[in-house]
Amino acid sequence: MAEIQRLLTNTIDELNTTEKRDNRPRFSISFIRRFPGLFLGMYLGFLATLIVMMRSDTLADSVWLLVVLFVLLNGFFFFDVAPRYRYEDIDVLDLRVCYNGEWYNTRFVPPQLIDTIMQSPRVTEPLKAQLQKMVSTKGDLSFYDIFTLARAEAA
Repeated sequence: MAEIQRLLTNTIDELNTTEKRDNRPRFSISFIRRFPGLFLGMYLGFLATLIVMMRSDTLADSVWLLVVLFVLLNGFFFFDVAPRYRYEDIDVLDLRVCYNGEWYNTRFVPPQLIDTIMQSPRVTEPLKAQLQKMVSTKGDLSFYDIFTLARAEAA
């Protein structure tokens, strides 16, 4: 593994650990806090549908199905999942983007990573010069920017 790739992978692993990004669902009421009107509207719609089903002769026997489906489907709103960042997901556009988003373009690398790359004896001078130029041009670098350096190092 090339040095920049190794350093970038270590940074991603540290980020996953500190932010508890482990792909596990955790109970949270952040949905209710962020969208109280939608939450209230869902429950009012559920109650209206429940009343209609209870008063109907043909639908009264299937009310249990509505309740079970409502509880199961709305249970997802009470869980947050923090997806793991992975080096292999950088620059991959597939269904994982729906789950993770393009985090590698929107998150900036910590300044310590840039310093570590600049001080590493295993990184060549042309790559260090390219990194310095990127920093002076852009200021903050994203994970994708460092990934392009790792790709250039591997080539």
